Amino acid sequence: MSEYSITHAQRIDDYAVIQTLEVTEIGTGQVVEVTDVSGFNGTFVVQAVPTYLYLGVNPEGDWLFDPEIILPNQLLYYSADDDVARDAVIPSGTLTFTPVCTWASDQDVLDWLGIDPATANDEAFITVATNAGNAFAYRRRRESGYFDSLTTVPGPDVLLGTIMMGAALYRERGSVDSYASFDQMGGQVPFGTHGQINKLLGVNRAQVA
Repeated sequence: MSEYSITHAQRIDDYAVIQTLEVTEIGTGQVVEVTDVSGFNGTFVVQAVPTYLYLGVNPEGDWLFDPEIILPNQLLYYSADDDVARDAVIPSGTLTFTPVCTWASDQDVLDWLGIDPATANDEAFITVATNAGNAFAYRRRRESGYFDSLTTVPGPDVLLGTIMMGAALYRERGSVDSYASFDQMGGQVPFGTHGQINKLLGVNRAQVA
């Protein structure tokens, strides 16, 4: 969950635009919650991330902006209510963004591992590893410039990379910096795993010194 300070808000023609103090990773189609901003509170789907002053909607239903006035860190969403001129929010409001990616399931990771959970603790940790793999895959693709749905996986390659990440996290349970091994000499470190995951996710390969 990420929280950002809302510094300004406005509403024209049933569309609201809020401006945050910080840069956000929020994109079109994602769900946010606005609190502590009178008349603007609620849960909304972001429809645009404008960089100019919002002016309203033309007769054709298109959003209008003033290209002479640049305003960073804005989010536009549908909010049917009376018009409100752009003004500072004092004290600042709060924008909450809680992305929950569900590309891979627990069963996907179990199928890749080829095991069944032996205990309730194992089953619970599979869920933890799967959730972490989903979050990692979504964040890495987001950082690389992709705009993905949180619920629909972009493709089979991304799905496999996500599953492999969750499985790798599960297999490293209780180990230090690598997979657990019962060999006195230690197991061979699987250098290629993370690079393969990055390739499947379509993001930059792992950096080396």
